[in-house]
Amino acid sequence: MDIFDLLTMLGGLSLFLFGMSVMGQALERRAGGSLRSVLGRLTGRPAVGLLTGIGVTAVIQSSSATTVMVIGFVNSGLMTLKQAIYVIMGANVGTTVTAWVLSLTGLDGGSLLVQLLKPSSFTPVLALVGVILYLSGKSGKKKDTGTILLGFATLMFGMETMSGAVAGLGQVPGFQRLFIAFQNPVLGVLAGAVLTAVIQSSSASVGILQALAVTGQVSYGAAIPIIMGQNIGTCATAMLSSVGANRNAKRTAMIHLLFNVIGTAVWLTVFCVLRGTVHPTVLEGPVSRLGIAVIHSVFNVLCTLLMLPLAGVLEALVNRLVPEGRGTEELSELDERLLAAPAVALERCREVAGKMAELAAEDLRWGLEALTEYDPGRGERLREREKKIDHYEDILSTYLVRLSASPISGSDSAQAAKLLKVIGDFERIGDHGMNLLEAAEEMEKREWKLSQAARGELEVLSGAVGEILSLALAAFRTDDLACAGRVEPLEEVVDRLKEEMRSRHIRRMQKGECSLEVGFVWSDVLNDLERVADHCSNIAGCVAEMEHYGMNVHESLRERKEGDEEFQRLEAAYSEKYTLK
Repeated sequence: MDIFDLLTMLGGLSLFLFGMSVMGQALERRAGGSLRSVLGRLTGRPAVGLLTGIGVTAVIQSSSATTVMVIGFVNSGLMTLKQAIYVIMGANVGTTVTAWVLSLTGLDGGSLLVQLLKPSSFTPVLALVGVILYLSGKSGKKKDTGTILLGFATLMFGMETMSGAVAGLGQVPGFQRLFIAFQNPVLGVLAGAVLTAVIQSSSASVGILQALAVTGQVSYGAAIPIIMGQNIGTCATAMLSSVGANRNAKRTAMIHLLFNVIGTAVWLTVFCVLRGTVHPTVLEGPVSRLGIAVIHSVFNVLCTLLMLPLAGVLEALVNRLVPEGRGTEELSELDERLLAAPAVALERCREVAGKMAELAAEDLRWGLEALTEYDPGRGERLREREKKIDHYEDILSTYLVRLSASPISGSDSAQAAKLLKVIGDFERIGDHGMNLLEAAEEMEKREWKLSQAARGELEVLSGAVGEILSLALAAFRTDDLACAGRVEPLEEVVDRLKEEMRSRHIRRMQKGECSLEVGFVWSDVLNDLERVADHCSNIAGCVAEMEHYGMNVHESLRERKEGDEEFQRLEAAYSEKYTLK
């Protein structure tokens, strides 16, 4: 092996790792909605958690990424520790899919079927189709499909390039001695653990081992301990990810480590006993790529079968190793680890934005109630809630910008843009609730009272604003176009109510039925309520028309008002419902 073979090997390795990364990210984007659905149905049943771990890892092609996501779920309170145990077990089985795919490069035979299954036959076709889809696709899904095919083609080409470059190592005495040394189980486990910890992927390290198998110097006796060590090395990513997480998230990372360490210790002991007593000759023979895939799968399945009945013991053990008081107990509202799965991270953003919307709506209701039934204790609570709303806006804005910068699908990008738009409206609705409270506090301090007529009018306007707020929130939560379509007609009615109430109050002041000072407060209250309706209109318009009009909400609303019979019917119905006496 000369310097050119070494450069070729490094180039093949680079293409292999790059193709695996690109394919995994594209698969995740393509399956984003399905991934959210699978994780949303997760329960504490062992079978469901196990299958979830297998399925998600088979899709994103990385048990490390799955485990990091699980740590993020636990750190955010979205998953319990018991649920995490079963998902991690499933992830260890799901990661074996890659080795089986890579073993296709070792197929040998002259039949047509074998020739068609060889990557050298179908990879060029996949690359061509992938390029066509990627360059011609206007939709995100089409481009993602093209990226998946290109990533897979790159991965397989890198694998073949790497295998061809290292084939000559079989004649190098030093390389022969190296793998003879790895037949020492301890050295083999250490080698596999270190390699996997460095490249942060057990699937990739197994692929490298499969490439080295073409030299004929990797025996079954050397491959088995190396594969066992690779399972331990893949825990490095999760352990690093748990730094700064809460106690249960640290326990989740520890479960991943203990699962692999205990499984390796038990089956390595069995392996050493069998080798020392039975002396199976197969261990001395060279391992094939298919043999490595079989070993990888069998070992991970055996570890899962060993530890599945001991899930409760494993949970009790990590509770002892990471006791109370270790790690922060605060749940992370938007955990950075979830960015590894953009579709899941976006769903979490929707949940946090939903909490923000509920707080803003409650603040507005409290502010309205304070105008007629002032409660001094409620003011402090409302101010605390307003700080929480501002906090949500800050973290959501930052998180969504980071999420938008990552590779996400077109539909997810549109959802992120919608969330960035509407959280500003939620924050302003909360501000208007605070403004109403401050108006009530000023009136209480100066002993000003609203007239009976003004109270009756305020009740009508409050009802209209309360309904428009409920409609906007329902449209946001469920993307309900029917609710969104009812917001704008009601907003028109709120605008007219505000102007009519302002005119009525001026007439009351002229008659001496209301003071000028209260008139200023009344004007501010009307403005706040009218602005709340405007923000509800923005939210509903964004939900209903963003796909067709980009983010130009006001243009879409204008077009809907002109000549829309349904719009006019709803407006007339709301005008009749909310009429001033």
